[in-house]
Parts: sequence; structure tokens; C-alpha cells
Amino acid sequence: MHFIRRFRIPALFCALSVLVCELISRPFADMGICDDGPYILVAQKLATTGHIVYNGWSAAMLAWQLYLGAAFIKLFGFSFTTVRMSTLLVAVVLAFVLQRTLVLAGITERNATIGTLALVLSPLYLILSVTFMSDIHGLFAIVLCLYGCLRALRSETDRGAILWLCFAVAANAICGTSRQLAWTGVLVMVPSTLWLLRARRRVLLAGAAANLAGVLFILGCMVWLRHQPYTTPEKFAISFIGIPYRQLVSLFVKFFLEFPFLLLPITASFLFAIRRSRPRTIALVCGSFVVVMVLAAYPSHLRGHFNWFLQPVLRDFPGDNWITVNGEYEGVSHGIPQLFLPLWLQGLLGVVSFGGVIVLVLSLFRPRQAHPLVDDPQGISWKELGVIVGPFAAAYASLLVFRAIAVANDNTGILFDRYSLGLLLVALILGVRQFQEKIQPQLPTAGAMVVAIVAVYGVAITHNTFALDRARVALVAELREANVPETLVDNGWEYNGLVELRHANYENNPGIILPAHAYVPTSAPVAGKCSMTYYDETPHIHPLYSVSFDPDACYGLAPFAPVHYSRWLASSPGTLYVVHYVAPPGR
Repeated sequence: MHFIRRFRIPALFCALSVLVCELISRPFADMGICDDGPYILVAQKLATTGHIVYNGWSAAMLAWQLYLGAAFIKLFGFSFTTVRMSTLLVAVVLAFVLQRTLVLAGITERNATIGTLALVLSPLYLILSVTFMSDIHGLFAIVLCLYGCLRALRSETDRGAILWLCFAVAANAICGTSRQLAWTGVLVMVPSTLWLLRARRRVLLAGAAANLAGVLFILGCMVWLRHQPYTTPEKFAISFIGIPYRQLVSLFVKFFLEFPFLLLPITASFLFAIRRSRPRTIALVCGSFVVVMVLAAYPSHLRGHFNWFLQPVLRDFPGDNWITVNGEYEGVSHGIPQLFLPLWLQGLLGVVSFGGVIVLVLSLFRPRQAHPLVDDPQGISWKELGVIVGPFAAAYASLLVFRAIAVANDNTGILFDRYSLGLLLVALILGVRQFQEKIQPQLPTAGAMVVAIVAVYGVAITHNTFALDRARVALVAELREANVPETLVDNGWEYNGLVELRHANYENNPGIILPAHAYVPTSAPVAGKCSMTYYDETPHIHPLYSVSFDPDACYGLAPFAPVHYSRWLASSPGTLYVVHYVAPPGR
């Protein structure tokens, strides 16, 4: 036991688990995935010139992760995979720190390990960890800040508390330059910790000075970013007049209904504990979810009102979300990939997810167990934990409200499930601690088995996403061999964006503020059966062909061989076709 504690074996196991799962999934593709293509090119430019030069796509500042990505390019040479491995390094370290953070939050070593694995082996975490998106970097900044705050709170000496507060401020301020939302650590979490330490005057004054320095650093970064050309800053001055409130509510309902699924091993653990409830409670839980799932699955006019309880939550724009029923993140514009999760499995996941939530809610009214729960008798109290994470969660959610209003106003899509990572951290800590104090001291073995099942699912989704994108690259290579330039192909918005950046210094994004008039409105390439996503941002692309899941999309199959790609855990491999974007001669 001393050896395990000294060398942090459980935390190392969590970190190694992430690395092994990612390597199994074969995460390589020579193209951008979601937003990360332009980010990777910025990192390449930084490695070459030593300067950060944005290219019209980034709302996130990216600074810290750009330097890390540039360092990987210097060490190993440029490729999309090389740059993405810098994020994987952060994800592995984050898994280690997260396990230690859960222990500091009053959770036992075993429960902290299972809880950490529940998040870091989830499909959302695994797939984001092998992209160059800013989400993992942002979560890293938040977890480092929380770790420092908890260490400061438990430090017996003033000097130790001050040093840990300085660490929390510095880590969050610097790592938050990747994703500005993470700065809620310095702006909210550290001040909350200082409130708890207000009786220690020396700690309060020194911590306040450090936090002020962090705030000034953040302001300086924001001023610097505002003057950088070809960035697309978020707009918070949004009018509340004319907001489609029903759409806004729908966005948030779907957003939060995804939480039980994204933390499935923990919610399942609550459901497994239902045997400790009264028979009447068990009957009520089972009966209500049978009714909901029947209504959700039955093809009637009622289905649209109840299918939110199917997991993953169905979206109006499935391709905008990372975890979907199609089992891959697809940026292909046309056709729909084969179903990955059948309806019965969606219903089962819904029952487990929301059944666990009901048991969790019922556990709030149960008395605390009378047995020792944590290895450290000086663990943090519920009140202290609530003061640290409660205001942070409220501030984080408030910023998402602004994002949701912007989305609802311009009808651009959804609240992405990847936006939930900061709130998932809070839900994980509170959920695991609630279980061990109100249900039983240890998470059940069955919950650990669900971790393994979810990890297999996450590995499959990660593999399928990259296999799909490798197929997209292969199709374009086939067209290139037939002397069809990339500018005549609509290969999905991620690929199109990189093609545009080969012909221009920036994407023609309407969100660009500087330089003035950089954005030039562009008309749609063709008015017909096909439409191209983000055609405004890529004016150099005038497609004659398009890549599609459906051979009959647009104006039908073009004379090029389809490309098949593997889909782990699916009933059959996937297939991509080249179709005519415009009507061929003679039609």
C-alpha cells in the first residue's frame, strides 16, 4: 500500500489507460478534423517563423497549445498526426492530475480511479484527445487550477497555501490561453478559495495579489488578441430582443440530457444501487422509464417530444456533435452514414442513464452513512467543496448561455457536447462523492465493468472517425490522379477549409474583425440539388463533384471508384462515393 501511494500507481494507471486506448484506435489522418486543421497550420507557421499568425478561423486564443504543437513539429517534423500528439500528451498528464484531484476532493483512491477512468475513457474525451482542438487544453487548465486550490486549502502552513495558490493562478492563466473559457479558474475558482482562507490574513493578501496578477495577465492577453488580424472573437454584446426562447430551452435541455450518458459508468453505478431502495421506488423508476422509452421509440406524433431520452441525444444537426448514433464525427456534406447504435441500444442507454439520475436524486434525501469514507481524515468538507466548484460551475454555465443565445439568434446549430467538459468535471466530483457517502463506500464492480465497455465504445468511435477521414483523403487522391483539382471537389467543410488556405492567407470568415473589410460576401456556388457547407468561407472552391455517403445524392454517382473504410463494432464497413455536384452534360 505504501508503494502504491508513494508512486501514485492508480493515477499512473489512468494516464496509461488513455495512452493505450488512443494507440489502439489508430488516430491518424492527413486532413483537419472539425476546427483543428486551421489551428495546425497556425502551429506550423509558428514553428517556421516564430510568430503566431491566425488564418481567419480561430475564436480561441490557442497560444499555449500552439507553442506546444510547434515544439513537436521542431522535434519530430510536421504532420497532422505529429501536432495532434501534443494534445495526447496533455490528455495523458491530465488523466494523472485528475485522479489526484478527485482524491483531494474527499474521494477514496479506488473511487477516484474509477471516476477518472469514467471521464478520460469516455468517447468524448478519447476522440478530442487526438485532435488539435482546444477543449482538452482548456480542461487541463481548469483541473490544474482546482488541484492547486484544493492543495492550498489543505496546506497546514501559510507558505504552502500561498505557493499552491500561485501555482493555481499561473497554471490556469497560462494554460487558459488555449481556451479563454478556462480562465473562469482565475476569475472565479481562486477567489472562492481565498474566501475559504480569509481567516489566514497572510494567505489572503498574498493570494489576492497573485490573483490580481492573473487577472491583469488575462486582460493583457485579451487586448493583444483583439489587435491580431484574422481572428474571430466571440461576441457577448447580444440583444435579448427577439430570442427564440423555445429553441434556447431546447438547446440547453439536449445539452444537459447528454451528461448522464457521457458519465455512464457513474450514473450506472447509481442504478445498480437501486436494490437498496424500497420496492415501491424500484417499481416507480422501472415503470416510468418503460413508458418514456416506448413513447420515444414508437413511430408516432409523440416521438418527437420524447426522443430526447434516447442516448446519445438526437440532434437537429447530427454532424455538429461528436458523439452521435452514427458512431463517428462526420463532416461529409451529403448523405447519412449507416446507423451505428440501433434504437433498442439507444433506449437501453437511456434507461441506464436516466434511471441512475433518478436514484442519485433520491439519494439526496438519504442520511449520510456512518462509516469512514476517505483515506485522509482531514478531507475537504461538502461546504468547502461547494464554495470552490459551485460559483465556478455557475460562471461556466452563464458563459454558455451567451453562446446559446448567439446560436439561437443566428440559427447556426447547437451547443456542442464538447462544451460540457468543464461542467462534467464538477458533475463527476459531486456524483462520486455523493455515491460513496450516501449509497456505499465503494463504487460497485459492475460500474468498473461499464468503464471497460465505454472504453471499447470510445476506441471504436475514435477509430471510425479517423478511418472515415482517411477515406476522404483517399477519394481526393483518386480525383487528383484523374486530373481533377481539389478546388473542384466538395469534400466536407474541414477539408475544404484547408484547400482554401492553400490558395489564400485566410478563410473568408464573416466573423473576422481585423483587418476591416477582410470578409467579402460570396454567393453559393450552384443553385440546385446540392449545397456546400461554409461555402462563404471557401470562395476558391467551385465544386463539380462532391463526396457523399449516398451514391444517389445530388446529381448521382460520378465515374470514380468508391472507397470503403472500416467501422469497428458496426455491422458493415462504411463507403464513400463521389457524386456529381452539378448536373453532368446531357441531363
